[in-house]
Amino acid sequence: MEKITGKNNDIIKNVKKLLSSSKHRREQNLFVLEGARLVFDVLNSFYEVSCLLMTQSAYDKYKEQADKMVELSRRSFIISQEISEKLSDTKNPQGIFAVCPVKKNDEFLPKSGGKYIALDNIQDPGNLGTIVRTAEALGIDGIIAGGGCDIYNPKALRAAMGSMLRMNVFQYENLCDIIPVMKESGLKVYVSTPDDKALSVTDVDFSSGGVCVIGNEANGVSDSVKKLCDRLITIKMTGRAESLNASAAASVIMWEMLR
Repeated sequence: MEKITGKNNDIIKNVKKLLSSSKHRREQNLFVLEGARLVFDVLNSFYEVSCLLMTQSAYDKYKEQADKMVELSRRSFIISQEISEKLSDTKNPQGIFAVCPVKKNDEFLPKSGGKYIALDNIQDPGNLGTIVRTAEALGIDGIIAGGGCDIYNPKALRAAMGSMLRMNVFQYENLCDIIPVMKESGLKVYVSTPDDKALSVTDVDFSSGGVCVIGNEANGVSDSVKKLCDRLITIKMTGRAESLNASAAASVIMWEMLR
């Protein structure tokens, strides 16, 4: 492996920018994974690795898996601890980073009877990552993100704990562009709302599949998306809270969809 010692190396500067800028990620069609668990999750995913960066101590600690990553990667470099700390988005960097090409956003083709979660302008990367992680754990068929947080945001990737690399996650500028495709495939599209006049999610028959839309943390689902959907649904509240956090609401709805 080659060595990089200078903090102003062009590769290092590019990786730092990929970690901090969603605009740069879109322009380069690249994203960065940080930390041993996330980086090694690539070995069990459909993602490729264009560049691998490791400190010598990280390589020595994870040698068996690191050697597999070196074999998978187009280029591999040993970096100094100082560079690792400069790049890191965490308090305690593990000294391992992988730069990966983004997955081609294949056309969303819902399967008959499939169960999907759609996200309308979700802003918080922690919410996004948690929803994707829960979706994989429960067996949801895919996530459709419309606007909002970049699915390759480092915080979203960490919150998803590798699920973002394995789940079918599609990202569009606006859900309004893809809802007609969902409906044409025969899937009913439901909007989650705190409105207690909406149909309780426990009364919805999901046996033929469906899509449930989770809204923005502050404003909920947009009116333009609501107009295209089939039914408003809600999680009936028996306590004092009027609504749930977006990821908590998504978890309850996914459980109901799959039970």
